[in-house]
Amino acid sequence: MKVKFLLLAIWLSPALSSGQAVRLQSFPVLSVRLLDSPFREAQQIDLAYMLALNPDRLLAPYLAAAGLPPQAENYGNWENTGLDGHMGGHYLSALAYMYAATGNEQVHQRLTYFIDQLEICQQKSGKGYLGGVPGGPAMWEQVKAGNIKANSFGLNQKWVPLYNLHKTYAGLRDVYVVAGNAKARGMLIKLTDWFLDLTANLSDAQLQDMMRSEYGGLNEIFADVASITCDAKYLTLAQRFSHRAVLEPLLTSQDVLNGMHANTQIPKVIGFERIALSG
Repeated sequence: MKVKFLLLAIWLSPALSSGQAVRLQSFPVLSVRLLDSPFREAQQIDLAYMLALNPDRLLAPYLAAAGLPPQAENYGNWENTGLDGHMGGHYLSALAYMYAATGNEQVHQRLTYFIDQLEICQQKSGKGYLGGVPGGPAMWEQVKAGNIKANSFGLNQKWVPLYNLHKTYAGLRDVYVVAGNAKARGMLIKLTDWFLDLTANLSDAQLQDMMRSEYGGLNEIFADVASITCDAKYLTLAQRFSHRAVLEPLLTSQDVLNGMHANTQIPKVIGFERIALSG
C-alpha cells in the first residue's frame, strides 16, 4: 500500500510543484468491475432484487395511461394511489447502471423488454408523451391551455405529476447515456419535444407558477438533452424551467431554504449547475 501512495506522489509531484491543479476526470461505469468484497455482495443482492420485480406490474401504469390493456396489476402503495409510474422510471435507471456495472445478460434482456414496451406506449399517445400519471393526458391538456393550479405537492389535482414524469425522463437518459441504448435516445427527445409543445404558449409567469409543484430535476434533464442533441432550444427550455424563487436568492447569497422540502429543492440546484456548465 505504501508503494502505491509513493508512486501516486511521484506522478503528481510535477503538477503540484508547478502550481497546477490536477484535473479530475470522470469515467464510465462500464469501466469498473467489482471483485469479491462487501461491495460486490451488496451489488449482487441489488441485482437479485431487481430481477425479482415483475416488469409488467411496473409497466401497467404506462399502458393504462396510453389506453392499452395492462398485462399485470400495478404494484401497491404509491404505485396505485396517484404516483403511478414513477417507480418504472427509477427501474430504468437501476437497470441501466446494473447492466453497465456487470454486463449481466438477464438485466440487458429486462432493459430491452422494458424500453420496447414503453416505446409502444409512446407511439400510442401519438404526441411523444410517455408517463403513468393517472388521467395524465387530460390533465396535461388543461396545463397546455393555461389552466394551472399548482401547490407544493400537486398540480391540477394530481399528485406531483411533474416529479413523476421526471423519473421517466431520467430513466430514458440513463438507458441511453449509461447503457448505450440508442432507442432510448429517440424516446427521450420525443418526450422533450412533447414538453416543448406543452409549454410553448405559456408565459414565463405561468411556468414559474407551475414550478411551485415539485418537479424533480427536469431543468437538469432538459440541459442534458441539449448536450445530447447539440440543439439550443432544449437549453432554452431548461433555462425557462428553472424555479427563480429558489435561484434568485442563491445568486445574491441569501439563504431562504430553511423549512423548505430538501428533496424538492436540491434537484433544482443541481439543474442550475448543469445549465451553467452547458451555457
